[in-house]
Parts: sequence; structure tokens; C-alpha cells
Amino acid sequence: MRSQALKKVVIVGGGSAGWITAAPLARLLCRPGQPDHCEMTLVESAEIGTIGVGEATLPTISFYNQLLGIDEAEFVRKTQASFKLGIEFSDWGRVGHRFFHGFGGFGPGIHNRPLWAYWLRLREQDPPLPSYEEWSTATVMARNLRFTRPQPDTPSPAGAFNYAYHFDATLYGNYLREHAQRHGAQRIEGTIVRVETSGENGQVTTLHLSDGRRVEGDLFIDCSGFRALLIDGAMKSPYEDWSSWLPCDRAMAVPCQRTDPMTPYTTSTARSAGWQWRIPLQHRTGNGLVYCSSHLSDDEAAGLLLGNLDGAALDEPRQQRFVTGRRKQAWVKNVVAIGLSSGFLEPLESTSIHLIMEAVGRLTALLPDRSFQPTLADEFNRQMARRYESVRDFIILHYKLTERRDSEFWRHCADMPIPDDLAHQITLFRETGRVAILEPEGFGEASWASILLGLGVVPRRHDPYVDQVDIDIVRRHLASVHSAIRNAVRTMPSHADFLASANGSGP
Repeated sequence: MRSQALKKVVIVGGGSAGWITAAPLARLLCRPGQPDHCEMTLVESAEIGTIGVGEATLPTISFYNQLLGIDEAEFVRKTQASFKLGIEFSDWGRVGHRFFHGFGGFGPGIHNRPLWAYWLRLREQDPPLPSYEEWSTATVMARNLRFTRPQPDTPSPAGAFNYAYHFDATLYGNYLREHAQRHGAQRIEGTIVRVETSGENGQVTTLHLSDGRRVEGDLFIDCSGFRALLIDGAMKSPYEDWSSWLPCDRAMAVPCQRTDPMTPYTTSTARSAGWQWRIPLQHRTGNGLVYCSSHLSDDEAAGLLLGNLDGAALDEPRQQRFVTGRRKQAWVKNVVAIGLSSGFLEPLESTSIHLIMEAVGRLTALLPDRSFQPTLADEFNRQMARRYESVRDFIILHYKLTERRDSEFWRHCADMPIPDDLAHQITLFRETGRVAILEPEGFGEASWASILLGLGVVPRRHDPYVDQVDIDIVRRHLASVHSAIRNAVRTMPSHADFLASANGSGP
């Protein structure tokens, strides 16, 4: 049988999405001198800027970096990265209140039930009880500005957490560009002026550049951002609008001077018509305001953002307009959209880069040959739709559960209808203390419990299974874990010292 293996893969657009896609595919496909060698070309234009909204990440980025054989110390130096243990939410549930979404669980449970389920039982009998957050190693580390790498083989709090990174997205894109080019990816500087499709099957065949050059390919990957040059312009894949559930439609971003202490977490502070992020890097602090334009003007947004920086602004705020949602089909014929071209979910839980990496992983698993069997596209679209919808519902959760009524925006969020699956998840937890995980590869039980409890949803009943354990055993177990976490964190270096050490300049 004649081989139908891909011979030419073309990626449209650079930036984070383009080079995150190119790096692993180049390692997989570019094998010069081998019969199965595939050429890979990335087309990007310096005239078209990139959007750096993804400076904060989730722990899954570690697996991606390990897959590429990336040295963490080099990565931290070249991207001006810092470490991230989770997200602190301020003023979300109510003004003056804060809670933390830490990476990892809440210490060892008992009899296959999570520790926080026993905390719910104990708080009914032994009030006042310390916050459930004090049983999260990542949260206690973050509150104390401590950081070290987890020790996974250690049966103690020292191994009971995960971490991610904050980094300069442009520097990360450049870093991956070097990696991809070392493994055979070719870069073309140019502006695409026309996309040619086949009259026979409607597939994209050729990109025409402004200087007359032509770029032909078999598989085309659209990383062109909101322009969606191929998936929208050529394939006409419709866009599903989710703004009825996620009403914020604009963002302002501005860097400011770095200030100490160097926090090992992202900060999300709710404002009158949206929320503000703070992302600490080694050389600066990233800041931004996500807001709803029907409740806050652009001038008001810029003033609000600049008035709430903790260092001198290093630039003028840059605005980006968006419509939250996704492509109904991210893979059409021989075009696969990855990144902003496939959909946009605001960066509240740092999922932008995560979803890019998810898409690359799923494309790799379902890599087509030149026959482009439609069932592969169907499966990719099914999986990515489920992932986007799961993340969407997790983000809606933050808005819906607010107790704030101090602005029209927050009143709208509290009163808006929500997807049926999410309504079920909230009701189940409120009535029974159980977490329903509808997407096993999405946010886990501990993450859902963190947000639900953090936003004030106290279950009316606890899981009756936890009543089978003697209450004194529960008390001793929670006390022991609480003490072990505090003692372990006390011996850890500060985030700043660990970062200096990782850069080769500290103790």
C-alpha cells in the first residue's frame, strides 16, 4: 500500500500558540534523511502583533516541558519566570473576603474520602475550626511566601502539592521557537494575502504571501489568533458565543515595575465590572483588567487599572476586545485551529496556554495522514468541545456564586441563568457535600471544592460515609495533618531565595 503519511505541515502564526504547537510536532515529524520525514513550516509576520494574556499557567505545563526535554533552570532564566502555587481571589464572593485556589489536594483523606469532607463534618461539632485552606500545602506555602519543588516519593506534606509558572509569554514563544528550529521546523517571515483551496475537496492547498511566494502543505494548523485566517476565513467554521454566561468582553493589560515580596501565586481581584490580575515575574509584574464594556467605559477601565498597580507603569495600557466562546468545529478538512483561533476563555483560571497544549496533545494522538479521515476530525472536535465547555463552566462558577450586590454587573452575574450541568454541580454540592466531576481530565475535585467553599457554598449535609469513622480519630487525623503541613512549610526557603537559587545566584 502506498504511504499516505504527511509530507508538509504548515503552521500559520507564531507567538505562544504557534511555537507551542511547532516544538513537539517538529520533534515527532521532522526526521531528515528518513523515509517518514515531514517538512514543517511556520509562517508569521512581524507586522502582526501577538497577545500575551497567558503569562500564568497550570501545573500541566511541567509535563509539556518534560516531553520536550526542557531544563527547568534554563527555562526559568530565559523566560524570566517565577513559580506559581495557585491563585488568590480577593473580593469575589463579597468585598473584603479572600480565598485561595491551591494546586494540589487537602492532605490525606480517610477511607477513600477527601480530607475536606471530614473537615465539613468536624466543623459542625467543633466550631470554630480553622479554614479548610489550612489543610492545603500549596495554600499554606503561598500564604507564607515559601517555595520548593515537591518531593513526590515522600509520604508527607512536602510532596502533597503541585506548581506551575508565571513567565513572559513572548520570551516563552521565542524560547520554543529556538527549540523547534533546532529540531527541523522552518520559519518564514511573511504576510498571507490569499488562501487557496482545492475545487475538488475544499481543502487548503496553498498560502500566497504578499511578496509573491507560495507555501504549499498537506496539514494546515491555524494559530493566527482572533483573525482565525484559515478556520474562519477559508473553512467558515461558525463561532459559538458564550457571552450570555461570561459577559466580560474586553481586557486592558499593562506591565509595571516589580515590587517585593515576590509572591508565588497569581492574584485575581474582583472590581466593579470585572476583575484585575497581577502576575509577578522576575523583571516586572504583569497586570490586566478584564471587564464588561456595557458596565465600564474604556477610559474608566484604564483609570481603574492604572490606579491599582503596586509599581510604576512601564507602558500605556493595551486593549483587546473579545467574544468568549469557541469554534463549533476546530478541525475542518485539513485545517486544525489551535489557540485563540479555536476559541477564547478569559484568563481567570490561567487556562489559555493549557488549552493550547491540550489541543496539540490531542492532535498528536489523532495525527492524520493525507487521506484526512473525517472520523479523526470528529473525535478531535468532540474532545476539545468537552474540554472547552468544562473550563467554561468552571469559570462561570466564579461569577454566579457571588454574594455581591454593589453594582449592576455583579447583580447580573448572580441572577443570570447558567448551563444545566453546572447548575447540577452546584446544587449537588450545596445539598450533599459531593463534587460531581463531569470531565475527568478537567479541574479535579479539590479545585471544585476550593472554589465552592471559597465562595461561601456550605453544604447543608455532609457525606454520611464519613460518619463511620470515630470522631476522635477524625480530630486526631486533622490535627496531625495540620501540624505536619505547618512544620514542613516552616523549613522551606522563601520563594525569592528559591528563585535566586534556581537562577544560580542564590543560596
